[in-house]
Amino acid sequence: MSPDLLVTRLEPLFAATSLIWLSLTLGAYLFAVAVNERCKKMPLVNPTLLAIGLVVAVLTFTGTSYKRYFDGAQFVHFLLGPAVVAMAVPLYRHTEMIRKSAGALLAGLGIGCVTAILSGVLVAKGCGGGRELWLSMAPKSATTAISMAIAEKTGGVPALTAVLTISTGITGACLASYALQLIGIKEWHARGFAMGLASHGIATAAAFQENEIAGTFASLAMALNGIATAALVPLIVSFL
Repeated sequence: MSPDLLVTRLEPLFAATSLIWLSLTLGAYLFAVAVNERCKKMPLVNPTLLAIGLVVAVLTFTGTSYKRYFDGAQFVHFLLGPAVVAMAVPLYRHTEMIRKSAGALLAGLGIGCVTAILSGVLVAKGCGGGRELWLSMAPKSATTAISMAIAEKTGGVPALTAVLTISTGITGACLASYALQLIGIKEWHARGFAMGLASHGIATAAAFQENEIAGTFASLAMALNGIATAALVPLIVSFL
């Protein structure tokens, strides 16, 4: 049977059963986690990246649109809200450590946020990109929902910003551990804060896989950087 004919016969089944897409999403992630465990949790073998690749491959093979897939798998999207709220639990556990590091964290937040914004803008401008491109790049280190809203407000392209933001998260999750180790940063709270600030939720998940303290500070950085990015991007781009 030819691949085209197989896709034609399978498409009605996938269209009719939305549960398939939820099962595919969970199954792809569980498989990716198993592969990551088999590779001794190597950061380059990131479960999120592997799961995305598997889902994209299935959607492409079956000719399924993203909308149809999302309609079936949106329960996972719903769970993002409770998952974010649940991050308050480790934050509460380590309140004393956060309080003691407050000054350093605020300094790191200011420097890191401005650096994340300017690096994207200056690279895009240096490569000859137009204003629309670098406005889309500016909020890439905030979470996707925040970065898209910022891009829409400042004149960027929200869809492009979403792609850049997700790419930033995956890159940070895969490479941040190596980069931090290379420059000699060993403290878990510093490693986690850097990962969450630079690469938001995906890197925060990777930080939790490494260590609870790293994940706690990554989630704190992700939240604070979302607020700081929303405040600073319009101000910075107005000078550029």
